[in-house]
Amino acid sequence: MEKYLIGPFTQIVTMANLPIKGALSDDQLEIIKEGGLIISNGKIQQVGLFNDLRIVANTENIPIQFIEGKNVCLPAFVDCHTHIAFGGNRANDFAYRNAGKTYLDIAAAGGGIANTVSHTRALTEQELVDIIVDRSAYLIAQGISTIEVKSGYGLNVAEELKLLRSIQKANQITPANLVATCLAAHILPKDFKGNAEAYLNTIIEELFPIIKKEKLTNRIDAFIEKSAFSPSEIAPYFNKAREIGFDITVHADQFTTGGSDVAIAFDAVSADHLEASTEKEINILAHSDTVAVALPAASLGVGCAFTPARKLLDAGASLAVATDWNPGTAPMAQLVTSASILATMEKLTNAEVLAAITFRAANALRLKDRGILMNGLKADFIVYDADNYQNITYLQGCLQPQSVWINGQLKYAKN
Repeated sequence: MEKYLIGPFTQIVTMANLPIKGALSDDQLEIIKEGGLIISNGKIQQVGLFNDLRIVANTENIPIQFIEGKNVCLPAFVDCHTHIAFGGNRANDFAYRNAGKTYLDIAAAGGGIANTVSHTRALTEQELVDIIVDRSAYLIAQGISTIEVKSGYGLNVAEELKLLRSIQKANQITPANLVATCLAAHILPKDFKGNAEAYLNTIIEELFPIIKKEKLTNRIDAFIEKSAFSPSEIAPYFNKAREIGFDITVHADQFTTGGSDVAIAFDAVSADHLEASTEKEINILAHSDTVAVALPAASLGVGCAFTPARKLLDAGASLAVATDWNPGTAPMAQLVTSASILATMEKLTNAEVLAAITFRAANALRLKDRGILMNGLKADFIVYDADNYQNITYLQGCLQPQSVWINGQLKYAKN
């Protein structure tokens, strides 16, 4: 149905009228009790008290979709950092880390990203499409309607194109909205006959033009780390990407600092990871428009410190949280669970957690039309079988959405 009223909801947590940056208290949340939504052509037309909207619906002969029992409605979640276009499994890496090996030790021994590259290259484009669609369905069931998906496990022109094209094709199949990112600068591939500068120039000269021509992505990412690329190596790469018109995002400060400086220098949309960030990095991020993206599942997977989320928010930064779903360091693939754990460790309010996985996460993708239940925005929303929104973080991901609606259409219903 193109236009309908849905409700009543015990609570609608709209996420409206909240700042894009800084700390949030729970009393800032707009909560409409016994509320409803009028949806029209995939967008929200009205949000308000169900009984008031029911009068409008009866007057205008708008169909009503009744919701029974106690229910909480929120904007659908946004997962702004994933690597779900991959093949293989790295359980061995996890075992090695738990036995005392470091991330860099494992990479030097032929594990890590290089291991996933070999498995991913072995897949056909169609196999990758099927994998991305299946993993997207898993995320949709968690209430996620928008998913960023990185390449980066191809690491040559042909294989990176295969990945980006598979993401584009998967986006035409899955109900989720997929946002592709080129992460060809993930690591220097072992089979490349040359140094980092030569590899990055190859990507600039041979891959960037095709990406632009085929409109495969408008986002360029790079991993700035000792096992990947240095700030000085990546600067010409980002200069060229920005000159062409790409948005910049950065894997920054995961094990060592330096990435945040690059993110600020290139006006990056986001700086992601930040586990090693110090007061200096926190301060420069807080005084920028770059979104700080925490990836708590990676902290759990690697066994390192969490992103200093509390300090970032208190300093005035915009904080988003994402799954970082990847086969090596963040295989959990549970957004609310990892965000709830971060909240416990960093003392984040419910408002800060929910903002970090809705409109602030959308902002990390330059998307202004979602993450808030407000007139004129996308009708991406989720419904929980609960009488209190606090149960979402309290149960740390064990409470799953009863239904997920994308563009105003029911795309998932829990059996």
